[in-house]
Amino acid sequence: MTLKGISLALATTALVAVAFPSLAQDKSGPNAGPAAEGAAPGAASTMALAQELYAVGTAQGDAVTVLAAAKLAASVEVTAAEPAALDPAKVTVDQNAFRKKAAPGAPAAPAPMMNDDPRPAAKATFFTAANEDEGAADAPATAEVMFAKAKELAADDEAVLGLIDDAMAEGSRGRIGGSVEWLSRLPSGQTDVWEIPFYGNSYAEVAIVGDGDANLDVAVTDENGNVICYDVSWSDKLYCDWTPAWDGYFYVTVQNMGGSRNSYYLLTN
Repeated sequence: MTLKGISLALATTALVAVAFPSLAQDKSGPNAGPAAEGAAPGAASTMALAQELYAVGTAQGDAVTVLAAAKLAASVEVTAAEPAALDPAKVTVDQNAFRKKAAPGAPAAPAPMMNDDPRPAAKATFFTAANEDEGAADAPATAEVMFAKAKELAADDEAVLGLIDDAMAEGSRGRIGGSVEWLSRLPSGQTDVWEIPFYGNSYAEVAIVGDGDANLDVAVTDENGNVICYDVSWSDKLYCDWTPAWDGYFYVTVQNMGGSRNSYYLLTN
């Protein structure tokens, strides 16, 4: 090979060496990229807001606030689903991680590769129940329950009752679709870990909506254990939205810190 040929070969090799890393996406950091263009909060956000309003309205005995919550809840079209079983050996869970402000749940082995048909959401539950108190509520309030509560609070106020009847007559007109919900009845002291697939460069939403019976601590982490969202406030509700940088699985850890069971919905878009 001539000197010119060697030089050309070396130059070509160097060019490939420089160009090749740009072809492979770095997946070692947090799986959260720039916000998707034109993305707006969707059905999961709307349902989470409805539950927040309902809690405020019932606490204040305000029929109008409860009605606003009912209208929001009725505007969301949600598909109920059952989670697959997540192999507990695939994730590691630290029961005290929330107190240490660390990632409470992460894959014990490299996260599975996504393909054109990713696995459905899967769930595993860890630790022993602290007691058998089932709490007062069986699940978060539905739109129908909210409308009924609004009527109860309105009593003989004909004007408000008329507004409620009008809203109920609207029914599901113009509903926001695309949300999926899973119901989990989580006893005191136990922890759920959910594995959920999301596509890269697409807007992602997760909402945890509890029944109000117990405090829930919640964290969303990516396949590398990076924390995307984290909430240890005295609440059983969380809303989280982000844009994954690549196709991947995310882990939603829900820990019941209260003294009774909390039946909550996990909602995604």
